[in-house]
Amino acid sequence: MTDLVLTPPVATALFVVACLAGYRYRRVWKAEGPRWQLWVFGILAGVILLVLGFVPIETAN
Repeated sequence: MTDLVLTPPVATALFVVACLAGYRYRRVWKAEGPRWQLWVFGILAGVILLVLGFVPIETAN
């Protein structure tokens, strides 16, 4: 059984996507936009940040 690990480029890409989703969440919130967009961007950012927090990142030996 293989352990799930993230490579540094994948972790960086996920972090960028989480930042962009958080930015979009804030813009929709400030503009009092559609609630469904708040849910989509908020859940996307939250899930990605949880993955980054709990899945280890591969290190060089």
